[in-house]
Amino acid sequence: MRDLGDIVEPLCDWYEQAHRALPWREEQTPYRVWISEIMLQQTRVEAVKGYFARFLQAFPTVEALAQAPEQQLLKLWEGLGYYNRARNLQKAAQLVVERYGGQLPDTYEGLLELPGIGSYTAGAVASIAYGRPVPAVDGNVLRVISRITASRGDIADPKTKMKIEQALGLVIPEDKPGIFNQALMELGATICGPNGPPDCAGCPLGKLCEGHALGVAMELPIKTPKKPRKIQHRTVLVLIGDGKVAISKRPDQGLLAGLWEFPNFEGQWDQSQAVTAARALGLEPLRIQPMLAAKHIFTHVEWRMSGWRMWVEETAPVPGIFWANRTQLQKEYPLPSAFAAYLKPLLEEDIQLTFDNF
Repeated sequence: MRDLGDIVEPLCDWYEQAHRALPWREEQTPYRVWISEIMLQQTRVEAVKGYFARFLQAFPTVEALAQAPEQQLLKLWEGLGYYNRARNLQKAAQLVVERYGGQLPDTYEGLLELPGIGSYTAGAVASIAYGRPVPAVDGNVLRVISRITASRGDIADPKTKMKIEQALGLVIPEDKPGIFNQALMELGATICGPNGPPDCAGCPLGKLCEGHALGVAMELPIKTPKKPRKIQHRTVLVLIGDGKVAISKRPDQGLLAGLWEFPNFEGQWDQSQAVTAARALGLEPLRIQPMLAAKHIFTHVEWRMSGWRMWVEETAPVPGIFWANRTQLQKEYPLPSAFAAYLKPLLEEDIQLTFDNF
């Protein structure tokens, strides 16, 4: 791979003039950088802004995060997805309190030992918060460097990432490693993006980019396609009675582990099957409405959902079912975004939670 030393100065100069104002850049403490980097994994920047502010308000320190009740933590994470990120944050916080007196390790190697922290996050925290000259290579950086060097290495191959990390490690400036790493990320997010053509005319590295010079920037990076997701059809039941809604807790292992959900079943059920399912739970339906279809994409699975909203005679005790009122759904029980299409009307009070006036 070509020497990347000539990109350092123009890239850092561009970043200091043109970077976006983002909440986590206002005060780049190790804790704030760490939380933001975990939240930003597989999540859009605009979506993270509100979550970051609420999270820091609830858990302003490592100690607060370490001591947080898990359900409160997951509720604050509700809608961000990939909930193991939140659980690993807490595990790491507890370890930091136990081993390091509440201060995150100040070395790349020390950060790597914490749950949920891989090479990218360790590099980001070490360079941005502690000024350590180590690279931080994420998808944006892989794309930018592939285009600058006109590399056809498969970025899904760990060996390609390792080569890019090594190349950047040779040129990262010791006096401003955090600026350099953030500049590469920013360039990939705003100029040299993944969707549509790169803005080569507006790029501070346009004259240094081999991909642009050869006219192949749009072909890069090379990435092995993922295997097709498995399609699963599911039927969701929103059971309403006595002003409350039925929810149940998912198993502690597997997909959406430990979160709350509306009762749902594999397959696409018709009205008769939905009524039979409610009666099997010991509930007597009074009224039933079809709900709009929805889908949710996980990493390896896609749920295609249909649903039925059903008012029942009374909220009889049902094993595994908890009856939650609207306030509890809003503030206490974390329901994953997979069920957002069915939860939102309940929270917006578009749906009566009693059978009166029907």
